[in-house]
Amino acid sequence: MHSVVEEVTQKIIERSHVVRTLYLKHIDKAAEQGPHRSTLACGNLAHGFAACSTGDKADLASDKKANIAIISSYNDMLSAHEPYKDSPVLIKAAIKAAGGVAQFAGGVPAMCDGVTQGQPGMELSLFSRDVIAMSTAISLSHNMFDGGLYLGVCDKIVPGLLLGALSFGHLPAVFIPSGPMTSGITNKEKARTRQKYAEGKIGRKELLESESKSYHSPGTCTFYGTANSNQMMVEIMGLHLPGSSFINPYTPLRDELTKAAAEQVLKFTALGDDYRPLGRVIDEKAIVNAIVGLLATGGSTNHTMHIVAIARAAGIEVNWDDFDELSRAVPLLTRVYPNGPADINHFQAAGGMSVLITELLRGGYLHEDVLTVANNRGMADYSQEPKLIDGKLVWQKGPEASLDPEVIGSLEKPFAVGGGLHVMHGNLGRGISKVSAVSEDHQVVQAPAMVFDDQDEVLAAFHRGELERDFIIVLRYQGPKSNGMPELHKLTPLLGSLQDRGFKVAIVTDGRMSGASGKVPSAIHMCPECEDGGPLTKVRTGDVINLNTQTGEVNALVDAAEFAARQAEPNSAQEHHWGMGREMFGAFRVGASSAETGATNLFDEDNLFCRVDRV
Repeated sequence: MHSVVEEVTQKIIERSHVVRTLYLKHIDKAAEQGPHRSTLACGNLAHGFAACSTGDKADLASDKKANIAIISSYNDMLSAHEPYKDSPVLIKAAIKAAGGVAQFAGGVPAMCDGVTQGQPGMELSLFSRDVIAMSTAISLSHNMFDGGLYLGVCDKIVPGLLLGALSFGHLPAVFIPSGPMTSGITNKEKARTRQKYAEGKIGRKELLESESKSYHSPGTCTFYGTANSNQMMVEIMGLHLPGSSFINPYTPLRDELTKAAAEQVLKFTALGDDYRPLGRVIDEKAIVNAIVGLLATGGSTNHTMHIVAIARAAGIEVNWDDFDELSRAVPLLTRVYPNGPADINHFQAAGGMSVLITELLRGGYLHEDVLTVANNRGMADYSQEPKLIDGKLVWQKGPEASLDPEVIGSLEKPFAVGGGLHVMHGNLGRGISKVSAVSEDHQVVQAPAMVFDDQDEVLAAFHRGELERDFIIVLRYQGPKSNGMPELHKLTPLLGSLQDRGFKVAIVTDGRMSGASGKVPSAIHMCPECEDGGPLTKVRTGDVINLNTQTGEVNALVDAAEFAARQAEPNSAQEHHWGMGREMFGAFRVGASSAETGATNLFDEDNLFCRVDRV
């Protein structure tokens, strides 16, 4: 193992010992009860299988066959989730043929940040993750199941499903992706059109035509944002079948992988002799592997919150210092938009996850000795890729090296020596910066602050011509407790436009940017957030700010005594707590933890799900 990876892993193990022990005690106790429907009263069980066929009723009554829960994010409005339409039929048939039973246990909501970007609905986005986690728990709470299959793809859906599944960590779990849509117009062309629209050079008709050529068919978006970072993360943690993340929907291979995933989870239930509960698969090493994968691919900054929350759900305590230490050791091995011109289909064609994992294992950056849902348990299985040969699904050794070095690099020739996520710190607080997509000449910005409390105010200032200068946007009151921490990707085209015209621009905020945001330097997720009196509330327009993403420093260059004496400015923005359903999420806002602790209200602040007095 690489020494830094080993050291960080050991720190996490030691830091997490007490709570992890409690979590494992909790899931072991649940596992001891055996097939859970055997504990149900007859009336309970009769309700549980009333709609089943006669044969399935007999199987479920006998406790001899495993019953697998299907939990899906299917809807037919959103491209990434539409391919799950036929999955339950495929899964049920495959499980029946393999000697089990499957029931559709429940659906979870799936919203699209691409639809809600810049709209009031985006203020529900982050909290939808916790709603999905709770919906997953409700789906499993009928106590009918021996394992679970989880169908989800996009931004908050996969983390939410995993959070919920970990509360039932005694059950084995396999996650099933839907796959990316085929490639449309290039990401460079799409970004150029967006900037033209932001500058007023083209109209809505031209912009919509461009967007429709980019987002054009079933499947996930093809840029490397949070959705595709999710798929990488789940595979590198060993919860997907090897090589299954980026196979396009509605292809024979995709369908065979779905059926194979269904068959696989049957092997791992407590009824067999190869029990692999989810809570044992997700351990400290799996979490470190997820962080390493995120850094090596220049993945979405949203995962600096999601991975923390997922770890906490498994009794593992991870913080941003772990990300920072690993980022300075893990090389950047991929160039996929917004980190480069290629899309996720180009990544797959260059060798995909098998080549990436092979390289990371070769350098000692991944823990190989982990429990997975692959046949031979360890991460080495994930250097294989699936193939259909004469209609039969097989796994073969993937390419030894990248098939396109412009998309997937090597340890000898990485795209950067570090992973491209830095922890930011200074008198403005503590946050995150993604530097993998920012050119070196833009990684340090010193300029006067322009303070706003609403992203629409920034857009209005741009259209009034007030941003024709060097500046650092300070966008306040965008944290979880303030307005649900919406993504601020709406600002990317206009800031990118100003940067292209030679101005030095950046953004500092307690909010978050999209996984698609790239070339503009930033310090995001700043803590403490403004609603908690964070230091961004003391910044005034005209204060000079130094943002150095290379050293991880973000400071207002104001006399320390003067800055300390300043009073926090209140939120000047319009009300963000009513309309579009936001009024129902008051408890989520009030109870949300900091971005560094996962921006969630699912856990007790002292030690997660498993307080000592509850176990």
